[in-house]
Amino acid sequence: MTSKAESPSPSPLYKVRNSKIHGNGVFAARKIPEGTCIIEYGGKRISWKEAVRRENLKAPDDFHTFFFSLDNGKIIDGGDEGNDARWINHSCEPNCEAREEDGKVFIYALRDIRRGEELYYDYGLIMEERYTPALKKAYRCLCGTPGCRQTLLAPKRKKRAA
Repeated sequence: MTSKAESPSPSPLYKVRNSKIHGNGVFAARKIPEGTCIIEYGGKRISWKEAVRRENLKAPDDFHTFFFSLDNGKIIDGGDEGNDARWINHSCEPNCEAREEDGKVFIYALRDIRRGEELYYDYGLIMEERYTPALKKAYRCLCGTPGCRQTLLAPKRKKRAA
């Protein structure tokens, strides 16, 4: 496995530019080998309560978020003091994954990524409420992959029969 993103490299691993999927995207500036740590997801650490407060300040039809939940209950708000990682788009068939390590989130390559290829990870958004057609539409996926589940929401786990 390649070392963390802060190790010196001959040229930048990625660049941000317009994406055909959604808004900005992050693209490989050179070949990125499988297992490479590409970038840390940056942003201000906030409480869940503060995340809810910030979410409630947005327009009711604004479902765009830069929040990343941590195991300790804190949230990274990539929209506040964030970095280029916030522009990595979702895909149901990702080439990257997010890993939490010591209270930080790093984006790793799941496979070799070609120069010019857009970087994606599966957002797997978790909502407590029922996944209604309206909620799924609000978090509609635009990845267009063969296995697309049509939503950024993580699949609900089926309840076991008692």
